[in-house]
Amino acid sequence: MAYQMTTRQRQILTAIVESYISTGEPVSSGTIARMQTLGGAMSSATIRNEMADLADGGMLEQPHTSAGRIPSAEAFRMYVAQLHGGAAARLPGLSRAEVQSQIDTSFAGVAGAQALLARTSHVLATLSSGVGLAIGAIANADLLEHVHFSRLAAKRILAVLVTRSGMVRDRVLAIDRDLTIVELETAANFLNEHYRGWNIERVRAELARRIEHERTEYQQMVSSAQELWAGTVPESGQAEQSVYVEGVANLVGLPEDRARLREMLSALEAKQRLVELLNAYIDTKQESVRVVFDLEGQAPEMAGLVLIAAPARVGGESVGTVGVIGPKRMHYENAMSAVSYVAQVFDRMSSDEADGMFGPPR
Repeated sequence: MAYQMTTRQRQILTAIVESYISTGEPVSSGTIARMQTLGGAMSSATIRNEMADLADGGMLEQPHTSAGRIPSAEAFRMYVAQLHGGAAARLPGLSRAEVQSQIDTSFAGVAGAQALLARTSHVLATLSSGVGLAIGAIANADLLEHVHFSRLAAKRILAVLVTRSGMVRDRVLAIDRDLTIVELETAANFLNEHYRGWNIERVRAELARRIEHERTEYQQMVSSAQELWAGTVPESGQAEQSVYVEGVANLVGLPEDRARLREMLSALEAKQRLVELLNAYIDTKQESVRVVFDLEGQAPEMAGLVLIAAPARVGGESVGTVGVIGPKRMHYENAMSAVSYVAQVFDRMSSDEADGMFGPPR
């Protein structure tokens, strides 16, 4: 059963959370008694008794033998729930209007899906002092604009695929037989000439159909094109995702032991790990920002970090996820406002803008 707090205990706990976010130090009853935000004078003894009850209820923890306490994960959840409910934090920081103005300024003149997603990760890192994330799906329903193959070494090819939505996918392919530069150019020209503007998934099906019907030398060329295409766009059953991460250095100052900090940074730099993390916690159908405290359930190396994220949608269709990863003592109001507003920027886009940025409606 959830711990039932009195109004006074909730006021004290909110003050403790905000003091801890501001200073990073355990909070004593004397510190709370000196604060002028509780709506009435309370003695240190009264606050100390209430803090003892809050600790018994699992809302406060005592990290060592000092008299101070720190908020538990449950206390942070309570605090975030208050912000979701419209309560304003008393922490110094940017107003909601200032957050939105900075985002609008940062996005001014940005065109194309990749540029917008990359800028998103930067602005969220700046506003939250955490790690800014932007993950955009390259759907199999996207349309082919251009493909190019370059020979790196024997049986190793660099494939670059550009879609109509502006996404660029590059992949190093290890193939079974060596192909000459002329063969690579022929395969690329064949794909570009016959399939530009085609649905990505439809190209795969059409190449397989052609091989069934073509013969001799022409079949060999189609077979080479199919082999290269299969490596460039592997049949995974899921949309390919591009990941933008910025602000990892913001976590370097965390008071964690060095070995664990290295684990966290490695996890953040492993982009596929981030994709898995966001897919596990963020529902593309959710209507609001979600704050997740128990990241260690999905990624043990993320213990102590918090995820604030929301789906980005255009015309009701999910085009990716935007978010922030930071320490528990981050400025939640600023981070939540920033993530929410960035998601709204995507949602407000017109159909014409969506066509230019994310490809034709699907």
